[in-house]
Amino acid sequence: MSTEAPPSLRATRSSWRWVAVVWAVVAGFAALTVFWSFHVDLPFRDPEGRMFRGRLAKAFVSLTVLVAVHAVVSSLWSQRSLRGVPGALRARWSRERILLVLSGLLAYHVVYVCYRNLKSWNAFRTLRDRELTGFEEWLFGGHTPAALLHDIFGEGVAALVLVVVYRSFTYLVPFSVVASLVFVERIRDAYVFLTAAMWVWILGAGSYYLLPSLGPFAATPTDFAGLPITAITASQTDYLTERAHILADPGAADAFASLGAFASLHVAFTCMVLLMLRHYRAPGVVQLFGLAYLLATMVATVYFGWHYVVDDVAGVAIAVISVALARAMVLPARREAADDA
Repeated sequence: MSTEAPPSLRATRSSWRWVAVVWAVVAGFAALTVFWSFHVDLPFRDPEGRMFRGRLAKAFVSLTVLVAVHAVVSSLWSQRSLRGVPGALRARWSRERILLVLSGLLAYHVVYVCYRNLKSWNAFRTLRDRELTGFEEWLFGGHTPAALLHDIFGEGVAALVLVVVYRSFTYLVPFSVVASLVFVERIRDAYVFLTAAMWVWILGAGSYYLLPSLGPFAATPTDFAGLPITAITASQTDYLTERAHILADPGAADAFASLGAFASLHVAFTCMVLLMLRHYRAPGVVQLFGLAYLLATMVATVYFGWHYVVDDVAGVAIAVISVALARAMVLPARREAADDA
């Protein structure tokens, strides 16, 4: 009589092994964050519940909506009616997939709130904006890249268009994370995206400590004096005020900083999405749109002075490394392929 576990059980064990690896990284990053909290003598914070509780709650709402959308579309595609919705839900949402999705969302948001705390505490380190500004002026023949972009695109309509591009990132991040868990066929493949996103925040936090900086808008504000007042300029003012507050009163309950230039995680996350579109073999037109969006994001980060050009280059590097690490952690070895979840 064979004592070998059935394929379904082997698949489950395989799934939980690689999920354990993901959670080990999450736990290590959380432990580092707690250690650094003691080092800077500041408490771990979730300002007004927005970065962990609020984002996690919104993720669950988005998950529910996208699951329903997927089931409806699947039913209409296969049966030309809504009668197949219950069957579509049962076929895709096994108990194991549900557990893995919920576990992944929790892990991702733990990483994100740790990243935001580490970013906030970086406010106390010596800034390197002078060196970064000098390097870019040398690189661009005595000019700053932002000033060159303002000359090329102007400071009127282009600014309004690029505001939309830059601020759309706020919606790209939560939507892409949840959408990957819903629409990618195999949950293990979906975890490649999820884990790569975690690595973007982890490596991004490290880059902030490597070269602490605020960005050109703070270092050379005259370069941006001609830009119209928009949501971007309002955010920059708010972030400088937040930083001044935490430096003046670190122990205040609402002391929390959000500024960090090197590297650009707008670019890193957007580039990671593009690389994952290639990984999932998305249609060429979708990949071209992703590339155009990445290039527009890179222009916007420099145009508004959020980042130096070197920040964007570093962001691309972070994306490449993040995807490579995620693939190495999550994708099955050949011998496990038959048992994959």
